[in-house]
Amino acid sequence: MSTCYETIRPAVQRIELSALLAVMSALILGGCQPDEATTASEPVRADTYFPITIGESTLQLQLALTPAEHQKGLMFRRELPEDHGMLFIFERPRQQGFWMKNTSLPLDIGYLDPSGRLIEVHPLFPFDETPVASRSRQILIAIETNRGWYAKNGVKPGAQLDVEALKAAITKRGFAPTQYAIED
Repeated sequence: MSTCYETIRPAVQRIELSALLAVMSALILGGCQPDEATTASEPVRADTYFPITIGESTLQLQLALTPAEHQKGLMFRRELPEDHGMLFIFERPRQQGFWMKNTSLPLDIGYLDPSGRLIEVHPLFPFDETPVASRSRQILIAIETNRGWYAKNGVKPGAQLDVEALKAAITKRGFAPTQYAIED
């Protein structure tokens, strides 16, 4: 019996090795590589940062697009890297108000109109649950950054947000920019 086994074993090993090589070749040559068309169309996560310019400065911004994301905002964060922040966009312009429930970071908030023009900037204080309302009733976008970012970067009322970059980021998140009242 061992003679028969010794005769068959090399043939079986060659077949197994050939099959294994064929499978590995298929995997290496693209069988398991992501399809670029599929990957490109998959929405990115809510915690993804997008580079968006306002005035002459670029911020890395996460987008808060849904009511749940609006409500959570930057709560429970222990730090926010320099030149990072969160952009909140609403479906229609109105007076907006933000507070700092469960937020330990000293922040500034910029309120922008539907064209992406910065209208006003206000400081936000850690854990302060008093709403900081915009004076304008035409606010579509709010951007929270580390305290002093606007002043440090010379970004003042009148500065323009790169609306095209914002629209591209909204699309990458899997949302339609048309559902927001962004003016071109």
